[in-house]
Amino acid sequence: MPETPKGPKRPAKNTRAAQEAAKAIGKAKVAAKAAKASTPAKTGRPTKYNQETADFICMMLSEGMSLRQILKADTVGRLPAQSTVYEWLIRHTVFAEQYARAREEQADTNADEILSIADEMPPEYTDEKGRTSLDITYIQWQRQRIEARKWTAMKLKPKKYGDRVALEGVEGGAPIATQDATASKFEEIIRNMEMTKRAG
Repeated sequence: MPETPKGPKRPAKNTRAAQEAAKAIGKAKVAAKAAKASTPAKTGRPTKYNQETADFICMMLSEGMSLRQILKADTVGRLPAQSTVYEWLIRHTVFAEQYARAREEQADTNADEILSIADEMPPEYTDEKGRTSLDITYIQWQRQRIEARKWTAMKLKPKKYGDRVALEGVEGGAPIATQDATASKFEEIIRNMEMTKRAG
């Protein structure tokens, strides 16, 4: 019988290389499993009411920060979302009262900041002719800072920081005479500094 032609010889398997590849794959699987186990599970911001967190939020509010600023400064997710804080205010009466007091204290803080800003000395500007005057851009920026704080204080504590104050009332439901009480101390300080500059 004629001999059946034989195909090309297959190369012998490299047993050692196969073993090394299997080991490498095994190590990769172990490393991946360990990495997955060591990675903390992602969790959202807390939603369960916590009095310590509520105290912290109220403390920062009373120091002049807005709720948005407080929560935005938290980069690790320890504070609740803004919507959660609003839910707490609805469900927890004690926190709602505490929050309201903190907002009133925030108005006082804003008023103190207005005085500090108004007392800041604007930098001087020298034009091409060598004339020195106060930096108008800086003054405008100060004015905006003051107006923002004044508006906030007025809304948070209108009886104390409202635009108008009653001078006298007439019995029987008659209108109450009012006087504008928001003459800007800042404007007065700027005018005084300008007059002092010119006099010098």
